[in-house]
Order: sequence, then structure tokens, then C-alpha cells
Amino acid sequence: MPITKGYKALLAEANAAITAVEPAAAIARQNDAATVFVDLRDPRELEREGKIPGAFHCPRGMLEFWIDPESPYHKPIFAEPKRFVFYCASGWRSALATKTAQDMGLDDVAHLTGGFSAWKAASGPVETIAPKTK
Repeated sequence: MPITKGYKALLAEANAAITAVEPAAAIARQNDAATVFVDLRDPRELEREGKIPGAFHCPRGMLEFWIDPESPYHKPIFAEPKRFVFYCASGWRSALATKTAQDMGLDDVAHLTGGFSAWKAASGPVETIAPKTK
């Protein structure tokens, strides 16, 4: 069966419906207690690249389950009255995740334009993550 809607169309739809935060504006919000940066990347990406200091890690595959208060996997942070800024490596996963979170009812949600790569290129601070030991 052929794909009827590809990732480019999904990204275009998401980007048309969500708020994007440019790296400089995101860096300015980095110490804002009302803002939560949510890192959607795989744990191996965090170990390899680091993360935004203080960011909450939510693997992309768990997002819907962690947002929904009726889910057994719900994380209370998503019920707090905060502004959530999602990010991934380059902004594709975070755009789709932001659209999903918005569709689920999160009131104040945005994504970081260009992702963590753009954050680093704009000289945003980076926290090193130690590899997990077995």
C-alpha cells in the first residue's frame, strides 16, 4: 500500500499549527522557572551530545503516555502550569511532538526551531550526560 501522506506533509501541517521558539529566545528562557525544556531524543543521543541544562527527558515514544493523566505512565510534570518547549536533534520530532501535545490539550507548548543542533550553534549551554553503567 503506498504512503498517502509523507513526513514532509506531516511536518508542514505541524509547523503551520504550532509555535516555534528561535534558539536565541530559548536561550533567554533557559533559567525561567515557568519554562520546561523537554528533550525528546533517544538516551544514546543525550549521552553522545549532552542536553540543555535542567531539561526534562521524555523519549518521543513515551510522550502521549506521559502527558495523559489517565495513563498509568503519566508524569506529573505535564500537569504543571508551565510552558513546555520540546526539542530533538534538528526540530522534526519536536515539531510533530508539539502538535501532538497541543492536540492532547497542553495549553502552552512550543518547539525549538532547529533543535539541539541550533541551540549549540547559538552557543546555548550544554550539560554533559554520563553514560549509564550496566
